[in-house]
Amino acid sequence: MKVINASMAGTVLNVSVSIGNQVSLGQEVLMLESMKMEIPIESTVEGVVKEVKVNIGDFVNEEDVLIVLE
Repeated sequence: MKVINASMAGTVLNVSVSIGNQVSLGQEVLMLESMKMEIPIESTVEGVVKEVKVNIGDFVNEEDVLIVLE
């Protein structure tokens, strides 16, 4: 199982992928807001989205699992 984790704590502003999407290395998968800054979260692995564990408006902590890939 491959996962994409939050690089910092923040609020989810946008999710750019959905279940079944192919994700490539370095692709932006979601946007966090932290301290009034928008922080793009990029994939560190390649795969197909199996599960999106967050919704827009959710608060996440550093290292929380955001997206699970196959």
